[in-house]
Amino acid sequence: MITIENLSKRFGNYLALDRISLTIGTGELFFLLGPSGCGKTTLLRHIAGFYQPDQGRILFDGQDVTTVPPHKRNAGMVFQNYALWPHLTVEKNVAFGLEERHFPKAEIDARVAEALRDVRLGNLAQRKIHEVSGGQQQRVALARAMVIRPTCLLLDEPLSNLDAKLRLEMRGEIRRICRQFELTSVYVTHDQQEALSIADRIAILDAGRLLQVGQPAEVYRRPRNRFVAEFIGEGNFLSGRVRGRNSLTEIELEDGTVLRASATPEGSPVAGSKVTICLRPEAFWIAEHQPAGQAMRAKLVETTYLGQLAQHRFQWHSDSLRVSELNPRPARFLPGQEYDLTVEPEDVTILTE
Repeated sequence: MITIENLSKRFGNYLALDRISLTIGTGELFFLLGPSGCGKTTLLRHIAGFYQPDQGRILFDGQDVTTVPPHKRNAGMVFQNYALWPHLTVEKNVAFGLEERHFPKAEIDARVAEALRDVRLGNLAQRKIHEVSGGQQQRVALARAMVIRPTCLLLDEPLSNLDAKLRLEMRGEIRRICRQFELTSVYVTHDQQEALSIADRIAILDAGRLLQVGQPAEVYRRPRNRFVAEFIGEGNFLSGRVRGRNSLTEIELEDGTVLRASATPEGSPVAGSKVTICLRPEAFWIAEHQPAGQAMRAKLVETTYLGQLAQHRFQWHSDSLRVSELNPRPARFLPGQEYDLTVEPEDVTILTE
């Protein structure tokens, strides 16, 4: 288990980490997600031991490792550029960490063979690095990190140099390896789809601050603020006022339309307060007509057909609404026509500032 307590770091006048506190459970595949410069790689490098914090501490299974050097933390690291030795074979690259630790040759050979089998590269042991593909190099980097049998695995945007097909394949491979060996893993990325598809939990960072932590579905469906909602997916953001609260919160939009929202863990805002709501594009139902007051009447402006879904753009008063239709039928909805857009209360998210 990795525990981070009140961690802060400055580089000159730049505040890279601002009082980060976080617990990553044993065997958890945990993602640090955010835009470039948000502090996610800086935090990962603190966990690895490459940086020392200005304040706060880091614990592995309750033991303070804040000042422990990287090679004594037993953390395997996979870098964005893989950091492989081009003049060495696949086998020698994987063996490097064990040789530096002065393991007996017989044990090195056994561990390297096992690690290469685990990443399905056993038949490429004698190849030079420049003789294997990008995806295979990524597997070599994984094998090198795993061969030391780390207590945790740290991955810094490991798939960013691969094409789309290989990225998809390696997502599943990384998840398989982490599950198989019950590795506590911390994975840095700016790719939302990577995080949503394989993470146990994700943390969203911005400007060195921790904005939200939760399971992928929780963060996607219940973002705490607009930054999280925009970063983790698409959203339609509308202003309104809380009209009342019963089992559901009633929100009156600027044109008088009333939408109902389910309660949030933080509780609903008081009646009369101004709020911003987030409506995901796929949350809408499109219909010819709904009972008055239960729907947003909007004009279809254009449709982009993508096979498995269609992306519609509607005009609702001064707002442009993005609506996704799954498994669309061609020409079902026609540009220039008005339609009613409805949304269920559990899909209406009230955002905090």
